[in-house]
Amino acid sequence: MTNITDRQLLKEIREKMNERKKFEQEVQLLTRELQEVTNKLRESEALKSHFISNISNEIVNPFTSILGLSKSILSVEKNDWKKVVSMVALIHSEAFNLDFQLRNIFVAAKIEAGEVVPNISKVNVRGIIQSIIEAFNLVARKMGIQIEFEWNIEYGFGKNFYFKTDSEKIKLILSNLLNNALKYSFKDSKVIIKVWADEEKLSFSVQDFGTGISDKNQKIIFERFKRLDTGINSINRGHGLGLSITKALLDVLGGEIDIKSQKGEGSTFIIHVPEAKNVVDGFSGEGNDIFFDDGDEIF
Repeated sequence: MTNITDRQLLKEIREKMNERKKFEQEVQLLTRELQEVTNKLRESEALKSHFISNISNEIVNPFTSILGLSKSILSVEKNDWKKVVSMVALIHSEAFNLDFQLRNIFVAAKIEAGEVVPNISKVNVRGIIQSIIEAFNLVARKMGIQIEFEWNIEYGFGKNFYFKTDSEKIKLILSNLLNNALKYSFKDSKVIIKVWADEEKLSFSVQDFGTGISDKNQKIIFERFKRLDTGINSINRGHGLGLSITKALLDVLGGEIDIKSQKGEGSTFIIHVPEAKNVVDGFSGEGNDIFFDDGDEIF
């Protein structure tokens, strides 16, 4: 009887030791996970602090310029219209940039809140792209950059090609890619926009011949709040929302984005968007759109 009790006791001791060992392993695992979460929270707070600081600059700087230029116009001599026109052009440029940045900020907030959903219509693809190019033409001319547009779709209604997707999201996706291409292009170069499609997928690419993106940064450029290198030629001057928003909107549309880039030789971003299966009756983007006009909704 005593031998049986000893065996049982030894068995219980071994089981207890195994349970304790397992418990210690679980505690170690939880400790590591807690440390990882703590580190991520610290990084997130630091990145958001940097993000807010840059956002403030993106808003305050254009406002300051607009106010200063407006005040200067009031003091211009009556017959000096050339100077007035020059200042008005600068005001338009600053206002356009401010409007564009605010659109990104508002959309980023909706993405973070999970409130972005597709709003499908039959979209005039050529009309939308041409309206965006026209909106950025002034910025491109100031930088001495030529925007080339290659239309590689041979079918549709006349010169127009209609595709079931979300026109406002396509606008912001292409606008962010074009804005980045212009921002990081070398002076007196060009940006090439190409469009092609099949019956189920719309594709377009935006190519620049500028600073390019390093292999390291290519892995993180689509991450929200992610800060890249901060050198003078950093790909992420400003708040860096554009590419993360582009990726998030493509996720909503079921699309994809690829990048081909080499430092000092430029970058090409390639977008693929599947046609929506929803049955729709409305049309959008008839070619007379004004980029970010009063009728546009922010999702």
